[in-house]
Amino acid sequence: MKTIRIGAGAGYAGDRIEPAVELAEKGQLDYLVFECLAERTIALAQQAKLKDPKQGYDPLLEARFRAVLPLCRANQVRVVTNMGAANPIAAAEKARAVAQALGLKGLKIAAITGDDVLDAAHGEALDIGGTVHSLGNKVVSANAYTGAAPIAAALAAGADVVITGRAADPAMFLGCCVHEFGWAMDDWPMLGRGTVVGHLLECAGQITGGYFADPGLKDIPGLARLGFPIGEVSEDGTVVITKVPGSGGAVTSRTVKEQLLYEVQDPKQYFQPDVVADFSDVSVEEIGPDRVRVTGGNGAAKTKMLKTSVGYVDSFVGEGQISYAGPGAVERGRLALDIVRERLELTSVKTTELRFDLIGVDSLHGARLGAGSEPYEVRVRVIGRTESMEEAIRVGNEVETLYTNGPAGGGGAWKNAREIVAVASTFVPEAAFQPQTTMLEA
Repeated sequence: MKTIRIGAGAGYAGDRIEPAVELAEKGQLDYLVFECLAERTIALAQQAKLKDPKQGYDPLLEARFRAVLPLCRANQVRVVTNMGAANPIAAAEKARAVAQALGLKGLKIAAITGDDVLDAAHGEALDIGGTVHSLGNKVVSANAYTGAAPIAAALAAGADVVITGRAADPAMFLGCCVHEFGWAMDDWPMLGRGTVVGHLLECAGQITGGYFADPGLKDIPGLARLGFPIGEVSEDGTVVITKVPGSGGAVTSRTVKEQLLYEVQDPKQYFQPDVVADFSDVSVEEIGPDRVRVTGGNGAAKTKMLKTSVGYVDSFVGEGQISYAGPGAVERGRLALDIVRERLELTSVKTTELRFDLIGVDSLHGARLGAGSEPYEVRVRVIGRTESMEEAIRVGNEVETLYTNGPAGGGGAWKNAREIVAVASTFVPEAAFQPQTTMLEA
């Protein structure tokens, strides 16, 4: 039975690069997949593209490709990634420039576009109420989650590197399987099993012990050298999850089961653009050190509706922080908060929402659960939501002036003001996605 090896080189945009290099060098891979695109990330990328048409792709794309492309070329590993974000064409051009600089002649790079469905989404209802149209000029972007078919087609066309925009995370892994095993795009059971594989691998280090670790309860060795996962995928949809021998972390039935349920609301209905996957009959079995076999999984016909992330400018946020330490630190911190509260009122700072926190005392669970022994040090934090950048800046300024106008011993003041791009969800008909593939060659 044919088997391919797929490595997960990243689980989010800012993930470590070294584990991907290790996979490219020692993983004996057929494919290296980088999942680097969250819902908020693509809205920010669209914002960057609006400011500069040459931007809008993953900021770490160049560094990642410089690190892995020579090894992938030498070891015949093909790369699939959604690092294109809002601008797959610009991302592919950057990848070509990197390849040329490294002397990797003949490298074929495919950019898949078409997930920008803003025109089609205008009349659709949002999960926050209203329609996309009702957001007016606040709308930044509308990108549909797309599936495996265009990725498989790009691989069939000979692409060494496939760069997408808002492809669904499991779809990038499923695309490799569809290409290699020839699964039909209406073979729902196999697409369901391939989605199990993609979901297990999509968060990279989470299945090898990252995020799982909890000292004394769930100990994981070598987290500073965490190895990223490899899926040994067979054409019947069975997968063995493992990692490079000697790398940090662990692959156990517990890490695999935790990842299987990660972000899954209903295991019998995991909605994807390609299939409605069913995880309810999946079996997990440890078959050796850092080797776990996963079998089962099923699928039903897709809904032909694509979840779409709509990015919009929601507001502005101003924030200020300052620390107090030593005896009476909490009382001095509370006095600082009272001063800022009164100052914001005296100076008529216009806010729509305000928070006053003592980090380490009540910033996460509020005053009730924070009651107990008094900490030796606290961090004061004041955050205000506003309707303009000017008002947001004033919030942080009032915290900073505590240096010489507030309680004794304040230090380490910090302030920030920023525009908030929020994300809402809607659905568009599948027909709104018209994939286009642009092939470049280094």
